[in-house]
Amino acid sequence: MKKLIVLFIVMCSFTPLLWAMDGCNQHLSPDEFRAKQKAYITEKAELTKEEAAKFFPVYFELQDRKKQLNDEAWNLLRKGKDEKTTEAQYNEILEGVYDARIATNRLEKTYFEKFKKIIPSRKIYLVQRAEMRFNRELLKGMHNKKGGEPQKPQGKKK
Repeated sequence: MKKLIVLFIVMCSFTPLLWAMDGCNQHLSPDEFRAKQKAYITEKAELTKEEAAKFFPVYFELQDRKKQLNDEAWNLLRKGKDEKTTEAQYNEILEGVYDARIATNRLEKTYFEKFKKIIPSRKIYLVQRAEMRFNRELLKGMHNKKGGEPQKPQGKKK
């Protein structure tokens, strides 16, 4: 079950998970988090002000919908904590988790088509790369207790 939870976390976007950081030394409101994320992605993906103004409302709409699916999956996984959970119930839980993953992937594909109408595919690629780096740097910052501010990634540029 622990492996499943770790796999689920890796498969899902980190953004919804980072919204619930009240227990950490990180005290960003969802609006502050989004502002930092938007600034970071705008810079790293080389978005113009016009592109960013059109792109981010759609991007954050996707993040909200993914968060809903992620929350549903986590609620299912919590049901498995009960020692009295039967094999049939575990099966039901896992079916729901996998369905949520599939729904998330379909949602991302749908939004990819929407994004292509706003910005070129190259910039969508850069957005995704920047999103992963932002999350990684934020987690590193939390781990190092440096306030969670994304740092500039080390190594290769672009």
